[in-house]
Amino acid sequence: MNSGTAELRDYLARLAASLRYSLVQLTRAPSHSKRREAARELVRQTLLLTAILGATIVALMVAFDAPEIALMPPRGTPALWPVRILTDFGKDAYVLYLLIAILVVVALASPLLRETNRARLLRIGTQVQYLFLAVLFPVLVSELVKWVAGRGRPFVGGKANPFNFVPFAGTEAYFSFPSSHAVSAIWPRAWLWMFVYAVLIAASRLVLLAHHSSDVVAGALVGVAGAMAVRYWFAARQVGFEICSDGRIVSL
Repeated sequence: MNSGTAELRDYLARLAASLRYSLVQLTRAPSHSKRREAARELVRQTLLLTAILGATIVALMVAFDAPEIALMPPRGTPALWPVRILTDFGKDAYVLYLLIAILVVVALASPLLRETNRARLLRIGTQVQYLFLAVLFPVLVSELVKWVAGRGRPFVGGKANPFNFVPFAGTEAYFSFPSSHAVSAIWPRAWLWMFVYAVLIAASRLVLLAHHSSDVVAGALVGVAGAMAVRYWFAARQVGFEICSDGRIVSL
């Protein structure tokens, strides 16, 4: 066996070990001693968030959705081309593809590095794993809710009717609620940037008449609640996050 073949086999073995470890640490049984406190805090925060944003969604549907739609420029207005470009940056598929690409680079590069640098890169990989799952999980939930709710997009049926629901329609015209473009991950150290990003994307969906304002709030609810659930999953397994004595989850 020549040296090149031996090096390749060694690289592949290290790569396989790294991938196996990454999978095991996220699928193993939860082990953190404070996971029950964190679970109670997660339930409390989720219920509070659902109550506040749920009431906001109902209020928007009743009092604001129809007037807001009427204020937007007609669909297809040529001058809105910058907004159409901006809104593409919020497509969940693009975000997920980008995160997958980063994970692939991390996985392929980590076996080539020495121990200290490898550990640093793998920590970045763990953060990207969290972001990937914190986007993917809410998106999947959102798609299920869209199918069940069957809310018509603005002006589907010819009117600005915020109560145009055809449950289980399964068509793009009736996939308005909630807005997947408003589904986003939460990361404590970058909350401001993510908030600005989410607001810009949500505004673009309104301007383009792709969603009602209540759809955007519902998307935010699904996104934040889903990301908190994923964060708890990581923290309970002591991956990337730590649980404080009072049940709060903080990033490492």
